[in-house]
Amino acid sequence: MQPTRTLKEFFKKGDVVLLLLCILASLMGLVLIYSATQYYEILRSCAAKQAAFLCLGVIAYVWVTFIDIEFLMEKWWWVFLLLGLGVILTIVPWGEGGDSGNKSWVYLPVIGKYFGFQPGEIAKLAYIVVLAWLINKERPQGPGRFSAIVKYVILTGVFAGMLAVLSGDWGMVLVYLFIFAAMAWVAGVSKWWFIGLGVPMAGAVVFLWHFILPRIEKLWNHYTMKRFRVVVEHLKGNNFEPRGAGWQQSRSLLAIGSGRLTGMGFMNGTQTHSPLRESLPARHTDNIFAVCGEEFGMIGCCVVLLVLLAIILRCIWVSRRARSYMSAYIAMGIAAMLMAQTVINVAMCLYVGPVIGVTLPFFSYGGSSTLTLFIAMGLVSGIKMRPLPSWLKDRSQL
Repeated sequence: MQPTRTLKEFFKKGDVVLLLLCILASLMGLVLIYSATQYYEILRSCAAKQAAFLCLGVIAYVWVTFIDIEFLMEKWWWVFLLLGLGVILTIVPWGEGGDSGNKSWVYLPVIGKYFGFQPGEIAKLAYIVVLAWLINKERPQGPGRFSAIVKYVILTGVFAGMLAVLSGDWGMVLVYLFIFAAMAWVAGVSKWWFIGLGVPMAGAVVFLWHFILPRIEKLWNHYTMKRFRVVVEHLKGNNFEPRGAGWQQSRSLLAIGSGRLTGMGFMNGTQTHSPLRESLPARHTDNIFAVCGEEFGMIGCCVVLLVLLAIILRCIWVSRRARSYMSAYIAMGIAAMLMAQTVINVAMCLYVGPVIGVTLPFFSYGGSSTLTLFIAMGLVSGIKMRPLPSWLKDRSQL
């Protein structure tokens, strides 16, 4: 197919609205990244790199739109499964991390000094499409059967468990669990399963928190546990390690609060442009929302959230009009992914959630994250390109 004809077909049948929303979000993110990286000379090239990945992402979006993922999954589901798990396994020889001690980044030999990626980000897409395939396979006999739920849990446990053990990236693990819960709910799994599993788990967490963990000094004082403790103490009105585990969130909350309604103005944020790297840690990645709050105020933060909400709702809209249950599950899984990352990241910045390294979709700096997001959106666009025929209201007849 000629490129001209391909583009014409894309603009005619692809989801151009979703693409424009994603580009808008990414351009807004570029503005924030540019401002957030000017304080440190080494980081000043981040905006240019992000712009390059944005261009690659748009190309990937158009290309993936023409891929019939449902057709591929019918015969090659196991390839996606192995690819997803294989990407996670790259953590074993090449995984690296930061001060937190996790290994959420991989730098391959030779190209590692130019480009690193997060295996958990890339594997999310494989997990979503394989889980959608599995739910769809179990649908004729009932997707809420005990045996079917066991299969979903095993698949999720393998992906999330490998990430937890190999990388220690609990933020990404939480995103996987949220995707699983959302897709299972949409598939028709009874609410009693969620209540039956959720209530005992919540009770176990409360019991462990108050009676067991405080007695295990090594675990209670571990950096990961401290990230949860600072949030609990903050919500109680106490300051726990304000210059230690709670430093990043206290700086983030200060930046957002100082922006008030309209912000200090672009490139004028006190915390954002402080020459001290500790003033607002991870300001171009985890705390990009705080940069927005400081320089563009509550109005800017609301605009960011509205754009992300529009993207999520567009994915849900496509899911509702998908030609098959499997395509609908994929689109809903991607919507759940965006929702989980947005809620977790904003909660981190507002000091109501622990710092667990989850970035804000489309806005935070990250090449692998940007490409993954645009590929995911391309899958949604491809689903929109192949809609349910107007004369066929029941997908089960396909």
